[in-house]
Formats: sequence, C-alpha cells, structure tokens
Amino acid sequence: MNVEDYFHVGAFEGTVLRKHWTRFPSRLERNVQEVLELLDKHGAKATFFVLGWIADRQPNVVADIVNAGHEVASRGYWPGGSIRTRVRDEFREDIRRSRQALEAAGASPVVGYRSSQWIHAQDAWILDILAEEGFQYDSSINPILRRFAWDPRCFEVNRHRHSASDLTLWEYPISTLGLLGLRVAISGGNYLRQLPHPVMRRAVRWWTKHRRSPLVFYFMSWEMDKDQPEVRSLPRLNRIRHYRNLERMPEVLDYYLSHYEFQSIGDDLGIERATQAPRRERASGIIDLGTDAITPPTVSPDAQPVTLVIPLYNEDANVTYLHRTLLELRRKLGQKYRILFNLVDDGSSDSTWTALEARFRNVPDCRLLRHPRNLGIGAALVTGIRAATTDVVCSLDCDCSYDPSELEAMIPMLDHADLVTASPYHPQGHVFNVPPWRLFLSKTLSRLYSASLGDRIHTYTSCCRVYRKSSVDRIELRNPGFLGVAELLIQAKLAGARIVEHPATLESRLFGESKMKIVRTILAHLGLLRDLALRRPVLYLASAPAAGEAPSPSAVPAPSNS
Repeated sequence: MNVEDYFHVGAFEGTVLRKHWTRFPSRLERNVQEVLELLDKHGAKATFFVLGWIADRQPNVVADIVNAGHEVASRGYWPGGSIRTRVRDEFREDIRRSRQALEAAGASPVVGYRSSQWIHAQDAWILDILAEEGFQYDSSINPILRRFAWDPRCFEVNRHRHSASDLTLWEYPISTLGLLGLRVAISGGNYLRQLPHPVMRRAVRWWTKHRRSPLVFYFMSWEMDKDQPEVRSLPRLNRIRHYRNLERMPEVLDYYLSHYEFQSIGDDLGIERATQAPRRERASGIIDLGTDAITPPTVSPDAQPVTLVIPLYNEDANVTYLHRTLLELRRKLGQKYRILFNLVDDGSSDSTWTALEARFRNVPDCRLLRHPRNLGIGAALVTGIRAATTDVVCSLDCDCSYDPSELEAMIPMLDHADLVTASPYHPQGHVFNVPPWRLFLSKTLSRLYSASLGDRIHTYTSCCRVYRKSSVDRIELRNPGFLGVAELLIQAKLAGARIVEHPATLESRLFGESKMKIVRTILAHLGLLRDLALRRPVLYLASAPAAGEAPSPSAVPAPSNS
C-alpha cells in the first residue's frame, strides 16, 4: 500500500504546490488506521510504502504500522516530482534520507522501495543504485500498455541483475494481463476504481489459478476516504482520476481480502523485521500535519501591530485551510509583526459563520465580524478596514489565491506609499493555473482603467493589498460587490493616495467556488469606466468621525462582534 496524504498525489501536480502542504489538514492517520483495521479483520499482512517526509512529520503513522505487524518500505523522501529529472547522486541521497527517517520512526530494516512514479526501461539505473544501497526488492514497474514489451520477465516477479556487478534485486511488478496486444493492470487502486469490478474480479481469479508468481495488489491510503476535502480547480481528467468511485473502495477491498490470502513482500522473501516500534515525537522544528494545532508564534515585543482583513461569503469549504494558513503566517512573521485578524462574514447562507466560530473563536487577536445580509466583497473590506485598530491594514482573499507571505515584502513598502497592491499582471508578476478568460478580463479592465486615469497600474482587481488606514477609511463605495475592490483603489488614487505595486503570483483557488457573477461584474466595471471617461464624480468620502467615535455605519451596517 502507498502511504500518502490526499494532497500528495500525482493528480494534484500543477495545482497543489509543495508550499501548500502545511496548510492542508492531514487525514493520513485516520486513513491508515482504517486500513489497519480492515487488514486485521481478515488476518492479512501488507507492505506499506511510506514517504520519509511523512516519517519525519508523523512518525506515529510508521509506529502504528509496525506495531500492527506489517512491513514498512520506502517510497523515497519527497512526495511527487519526476524521477527522471534527478541525477544519480540526488536519487541516492533521497533513498538514504528516506531510509534514515523511516528507521528513526521504528521501521527496521527498510529493504524495499517503490518510486513515486512508475519507472520505464530507461530508468533501470534506479534499480542498480537500489541494489548498491542494500535494498533487497523494488516494486516500481507497472508494465501496462507496451511498457517492457521487449522483456516479458517484467510481467511477473523476477530478479534484476546489476548492469556492472554481481548484485541482484528482486522486482515485484504490478500484475497485468494482455488484452488486444496491450497489457492492463488488474489489481491496482485506480484501476480497481475506474474499471468494472466484475471484469477485474474474473481477471484476478484467472491469475491466481494459472500463474505461479504472486499477484501484486496495491492501493493508496487516501482511497479509503470518500470524505476528503475536494480540490475544485483540478482539470476534469484529474478530477475523475482522483475522486471517481472513492465510495466503493472499502467494499471492493473487503471482497478481495475475504477471498484471498495476502502477505507482505518481505514475508514472501522471508525477511525478518521489527515487530515493535515506540511512538515518537516529530523531528524538531517540523510542523505536525496530523493536527490543526500549529505551534503558536513567538511575537517580539517590538513587533509592529498590523491588521489583516479577510472577507468571506459562503466559504465553509475554505475555513479550515484558511485557519491553518493564517496561523502559519503568524508563526512565520511573529518576529516582525503582531498580526490581528478581522474576519468578515458577509451574510453567508451556509455554515461559514459556524465554521469561523469553531476555528477562530479562541485565536488571540482575532475579531469575527458579521453582516446581517450579503452586501458584497467591497462592503466587507470596508467593514474590516474601519474596524481595524492599527494604522497599517492588509487585506487578502479568503481562498488564499495570493500567498499571504507576500505581505512580508509589501508592508515595508508602505513607508513610501499609502496603498500597496499585489500585481500578478506586472511585468515581474506571475499567474499559476488561472483560467485564460479570467486573465483576459482582468488584464483588459486594468488597461482600460489605466487609460482613463492617465497612470499605468497593472492590476486593479487584486484583493491582496496593504493600506494606510487613514488614506482609505473615509471612502464610501458606490459599488459594494466585486467592483468595490477596484473602486476602492480608484477612489484612493483620486483622493491623492500614493499607490505602488508589488509583483506577485496569482493562483487558482483550491476549495469552494468563486461567487462572482461574471456578466453583472463586467457591466458594473463598464459603468465605472464610463463615469471615469465622462469625468462624472466617482469620489465619495464619509464624514470624519469625531474624536473617540466609531466610523459612520451609513454605508455598511454595523457588524456583530465576537
């Protein structure tokens, strides 16, 4: 079995970046426990291919596997990545580091390996290095389609011989059968979920009756978890590959475990191993992904107080991710900034408010604000800014499509400006996995606004900003919805604010769905552009509050606080 969390998988490459991993709540321990219980129910034993990265961060996952009587083997240290981009020394270092992490967590000896990608004929050097490093077997070959057609030995368990010495290594390839000149995997997790079960069941039965070589049966720990968070921005094919038929996997596995006997690869080879492992703390300085308890920040007494405003509307799918992301931000910036959170629920009709209270009620320096009805993201920004008790106020989208760590570079820029905006359309900015239509719309609007105002600003629609509160808290928005994000910048500029851009990266959202009504938003932008072109008045300032008074609630209803 491949031990990996749902956000490590190959289907997420190009969507979920490595820097995101600590923001995801891990479901690995519960998934592994479910697998262990299922195996114990049928008296089956298995080989668990575990990442060294997991062993360092969640060593008790390794201990639980060992103490349940199963074998732990290596899957390399890092999740994902192409094995073909590595040179020999990098690969050697990776498997050494993985073995060290696994054995430190209680697995001994670690003599088996499975690559994060299926290897091809040109990757045979990997098997040579495994043999040189003392590994006794590998299970990285999946001879589907025409792979290894020139070497039928790779269709069954075989002994690989080193290309330049007398070293050998057992190879346990994934079991396949021929069909119309091609080979099809008959006992793998994704194949079991995607292909008709009656067909797969008959193929397994045929193998066990006609082949002397053991059937290699595998699946992934996350395939037991139909309730895992759903990443919405995956390409359609990858969504099918990852999520389709997850709900039937426990039943399918239960069938095979009840009809056949299973043992680990190490048991098949007669390799002795440790049967007890102590439960350990994670390695020093590493965030524990197994819980939502991220180490509290150490805030310097000299840290500058800064308020971070986050507007939310029907974002219950994002609250857990946001919680982990913001606490990680505090931990990272605690020596420079004391970050206060103003989280504004803009009249959500789902369970966003309940989720916010559950996750953030006991978070220090966090204020939860709530509109009685949905007014729009612009109105929520104004509410959060006016409620701030610091002169420096930041804002950020709740989906974290801009990396919050950008604020570390943006806040100091306020020394020479009144407003700093993240700018992915700046010549030095970037976009990642964002739909082309959104790029075209945003870039076109930014060019039109720049032409109307006579000053080139590359990005008007970014919510990732740093404000000097005194320069924007009196602005009244005529457009409280999505247009309000651009209007706030435009009004600040018309009022004489100094605006600078910070090149940044815009990413697609991972959870939930955008609430923007495209046609309505485009028409609103065109209306604002018309007013600018005709020099109609678009600058609205609220009356300044008297000393000690709260800002006027005329534009935005007073929020409820917790």
